Amino acid sequence: MSYPRPLTPEESLADAKKRLSLPRIVAICGSTRFMAEMAEADLRETEAGKIVVKPGCDLKSPHELWSDPVEAEALKVRLDDLHRAKIRLADDVLVVGDYIGDSTRAEIGYARSLGQPVRFTHPEVDPGA
Repeated sequence: MSYPRPLTPEESLADAKKRLSLPRIVAICGSTRFMAEMAEADLRETEAGKIVVKPGCDLKSPHELWSDPVEAEALKVRLDDLHRAKIRLADDVLVVGDYIGDSTRAEIGYARSLGQPVRFTHPEVDPGA
């Protein structure tokens, strides 16, 4: 007698999103120098009926939460982990901006390793093209 194969966590998540009739989820990635462009992309993706997740903190802008350099470094590690979770949650990734730094390049590689489709506002910067 054959038993059905258990679902992977990714398959379980996809199944749950389908059963809940959730709209597509897009993760916005890019350098925080493009926060204004990310907000515009968020607006357009939301208007198109998608759930949007994106960076919520710009560590390059002054704020009391990351004014201490040691705490800021620990926060950056936590935010990187959080953003990878957003990528795992998403159905696809939108990379915003005409510059790809090391962090964004790593996010693109991570998304592609998961089989996530990756779109670019500036396709010419696609490191995989």
